[in-house]
Amino acid sequence: MDEIEKLVLSDRDVDPDDNILSSFLGEKMSLWNRLNNEISIRHLNSSGSWNFYNDGKQWLYKMVQKKKTLFWAAVHADTFRITFYFGDKAETIINESDLPGSIKDNFKTAKRYGAIRPVSMKVLNDEDLEIVLKLTEIKSKLK
Repeated sequence: MDEIEKLVLSDRDVDPDDNILSSFLGEKMSLWNRLNNEISIRHLNSSGSWNFYNDGKQWLYKMVQKKKTLFWAAVHADTFRITFYFGDKAETIINESDLPGSIKDNFKTAKRYGAIRPVSMKVLNDEDLEIVLKLTEIKSKLK
């Protein structure tokens, strides 16, 4: 993961909305909107919600499908980061997928938190968005 970045959604009293997100994301707001639109089309029964987490002192966006968490999103200045958590069952699927080698390598070498490991990436362009959608597809199919 990259160095610690400034938390932009750190005020507990200010709920994130489209205006606030747009003020931080700028042109990348279109990527955020496309991500949410694609998820709602591709993954029925999915929904996202913002929650303030005291441990990280920031608002995080949690995307779920029924009761399964698909990913977490954090907003940084001029971009956003998507983080998935996968168990060991996902390793073969990720390794055999057409995901970029850097994503596969990051998963293999990621710090374990019990039985899970994160895959985390900034969404800077259309290619990154496609990777997030592929990872979401993998996550949604795992039991």
